[in-house]
Amino acid sequence: MSPRITLATAVRVGAQLRRDHRTLALIFVVPPALLALIKWLLDNDPGSFARLGPPLIGLFPLVIMFLITSIAMLRERTTGTLERLMAMPLAKLDLLLGYGIAFAGLAALQASITAAVGFGLLGVESDGPAWAVVLLAIGNAVLGMALGLFLNAFAQTEFQAVQFMPAVILPQLFLAGLFVPREAMPDALQTISDVLPFTYAYDGLVKVAADEIGGRLWLDVAVVVGCIALALALGALTLRRRTP
Repeated sequence: MSPRITLATAVRVGAQLRRDHRTLALIFVVPPALLALIKWLLDNDPGSFARLGPPLIGLFPLVIMFLITSIAMLRERTTGTLERLMAMPLAKLDLLLGYGIAFAGLAALQASITAAVGFGLLGVESDGPAWAVVLLAIGNAVLGMALGLFLNAFAQTEFQAVQFMPAVILPQLFLAGLFVPREAMPDALQTISDVLPFTYAYDGLVKVAADEIGGRLWLDVAVVVGCIALALALGALTLRRRTP
């Protein structure tokens, strides 16, 4: 692994993203817009928005970063860019960390913008510190990025990559406790939710919003960090070096 090559990869990916204005709009505009839409939708039920607002600030960046990352890496695969890169003296970790650094920077900016709109313009309230919600939102966005880097290997077209949204992302959202409390779910669904990363991402946001800073919160954070590391490691296994 070479820090110089890793940084060069991150700069290249960042330059590509800066030229893709539609992608930037999806990253920075869609999450705050969705949050505003839900605020408007629940205008006559402020209690529901007060409950959903803080978790959604951290979940929207996760979903969007998953979609963007999976499609971006898939393009690298299908256009032959990834194969040309892997034919060079480039370690898999250099490539993966380069992508991770570039998208993590976008994730941090995206989560910060979403939180600023939520807390500043839409009146989202949190008993816990707003900065902690932002940090968890950034961590969740990085989780979405890592899952996108891993799962894109199982798609051959951008349409197939998008299909991972209903196949992988939506079930996790449904089982995380966002719509129905986990304790009210059937036992089988509770057991499934116990092994899904979104459950811990959502649970951490709920605990911070309720100012419940304790051992369970740190467990949620540890699971999210562990899932990020695992997804990146599995993503490295899907990269195949080609000889020129």
